[in-house]
Amino acid sequence: MLNVSTTFNIQHSTFNIQHSTLQRRPTMSTLSHTQTKDRPGLRLQLNDEFIEPLFVALTLAGIAAGLITEQLGAPAGVHLAVNLATYVVGGFYAVRAIIAALRERTIEVDLLMVIAALGAAYVDAWTEGAILLFLFSLSNVLQGYAMRRTERAISSLMELRPDTVTIRRGEQIVEMALDEVQVGDVVLLRPGDRVPLDGKIQRGSANFDESAITGESMPVQRGEGAAVLAGTLNINGALDMLVTKPASESTLARIITMVSEAQSRKASTQSFLDRAEQYYAMGVIVSVLLFITLVPSIFGVPFSENFYRGMVLLTVASPCALVISVPAALLSAIANAARKGVLFKGGAHLEELSKVKVIAFDKTGTLTFGHPELTDVLPQPGVSAEDLLAAVARAEQPSEHPIARAIMAYANAQGLSPAEPEQFAAVTGMGVRASWDGEETLVGTPRLMAQAGVDVPAEMLAEMDRLADEGRGTVLLARRGDRWLGMVTVMDRERPDAAEKLVALRAAGIERIVMLTGDNARVAEAMGRRLGIDEVHAGLLPEDKLRLVEELGAKYGPVAMVGDGVNDAPALAAASSGIAMGAAGTDAALETADIVLMSDDLGAIGYAVSLSKRTQRVVWQNIAFAMAVVVVLVISTLTIGVPLPLGVVGHEGSTILVVLNGLRLLAYRG
Repeated sequence: MLNVSTTFNIQHSTFNIQHSTLQRRPTMSTLSHTQTKDRPGLRLQLNDEFIEPLFVALTLAGIAAGLITEQLGAPAGVHLAVNLATYVVGGFYAVRAIIAALRERTIEVDLLMVIAALGAAYVDAWTEGAILLFLFSLSNVLQGYAMRRTERAISSLMELRPDTVTIRRGEQIVEMALDEVQVGDVVLLRPGDRVPLDGKIQRGSANFDESAITGESMPVQRGEGAAVLAGTLNINGALDMLVTKPASESTLARIITMVSEAQSRKASTQSFLDRAEQYYAMGVIVSVLLFITLVPSIFGVPFSENFYRGMVLLTVASPCALVISVPAALLSAIANAARKGVLFKGGAHLEELSKVKVIAFDKTGTLTFGHPELTDVLPQPGVSAEDLLAAVARAEQPSEHPIARAIMAYANAQGLSPAEPEQFAAVTGMGVRASWDGEETLVGTPRLMAQAGVDVPAEMLAEMDRLADEGRGTVLLARRGDRWLGMVTVMDRERPDAAEKLVALRAAGIERIVMLTGDNARVAEAMGRRLGIDEVHAGLLPEDKLRLVEELGAKYGPVAMVGDGVNDAPALAAASSGIAMGAAGTDAALETADIVLMSDDLGAIGYAVSLSKRTQRVVWQNIAFAMAVVVVLVISTLTIGVPLPLGVVGHEGSTILVVLNGLRLLAYRG
């Protein structure tokens, strides 16, 4: 059993990863990232990493010395002293873990091992007891080495964070600590620099390596006005970057927080084994005590022979391999996923995703690029295109909705700079209501017009249908008093590989794919046909998406919801697995989701599903193997008898094998 613990300091805050199911002892690799310069506490923290293997080596040397002194006929006192010293170094860490566990009123597997070793010494089998301590401690050193590999996802992220930042203050260039940088400061980025904070390029352009954050292997070109993420690498440009978020709220800090929390959240299988471990360990101790006391009196077996067998039974019945079988796989999978830009917020979500039968997609920003473009300005008779565009741009000016941004981008390109309306209200899923010069302007869907009591002319509805068949969405514009100004059309194209990625999802075991969108039904259905989607539900409000996710779950089984906006948050929370797509997703979506994709690559969803299913197979392989080894060893001990060293080899060997089997997930490619 093992405790994997990692401490990282960011902005004077400490993120602790404590895998409570791996409670063997404090980790041998506990490090503080901020100590790599002054290192005042580094020597103390690294003690276990160096001393525990040394104690293992000394235990082996003690075993050899004990055998030599016995063969040479050394005085009994010398032989006893060598054996006692061997037990001290071999059992030091186990006893330390036992004491810590008893303070928490829990029983550790170490207790079973130490009792068995002491029992062997009691029947004068010192060497066999020492071999037990040696193999048990060696097993933990090897497990520690293997499990530390799962920490590298966090460690590598920490290395992306520079300690100091170069700031441009007017004509001066100032070097300062990262945590002193404020929003609005201008950071100077040179070729080869890591981006220290989230920001926006103010001057210059460059190619950026975003693989550490998004998993995207190819460099991405970013120019003036483009957003850049903390932790990405500026390959070849000299840039000025305007800081938009403090260090504690950067994308990198959020990733570290998510992965840190993920590694402490348990899957249901793991939680069950944790609860069962205490009862099982106590049951083993009681059973062995009954075996030792009752068998000699009932069957006439010599006490010393039966006591020795009881110590073997105590060893082989220990649940080490069984308990570590689940976290070894889950932590490896979480680390693998983090390296590829897929953040599971815990083993429970990894487990849940493996059960998903249906995936429901929001359309905008997931199946499409999420950047609609204004394609047509269609005024009513008596209204000029310029007046229509000016009116719709002014009404949408305060809005942050993607359609509003598309309208503003087009208006700006035409040389318009509209003022803000005097009054403004966004109507979720329908549009906006804005007022100026004493008149209210309605911009949005027919549902918005109906809500305001404005009738949409039949010819406009017919034109909307025609445009929808072409895949274009329409935005209506009217003034109070049924004065129609016209409509504009927008189009958000689907991702070119969307159909291919959805086919891959079916190959990964997804039985049904559904689209949930607030957009026009005709536009959504046309896209659904092109992408091969099974069900399309359009014109939805956030509460409609929530209801449909619940209905899909009741009808088909576990549902995953993929979205990136505020309006997706209720559905993400209701789904068995909520998946927020893209690092640029809204905070509401990122906080609500169970899984966060740092890139907009639909292929990451298929990878996550495949990884989750593969992880569950590995988990059950480990559980079945660990249980089988315990059963075989226990039966063999009770029937034909198993020497203590052989029992230890079988017990510790099975533990190492399940850890190594779980670690294979670090190399999973999907």
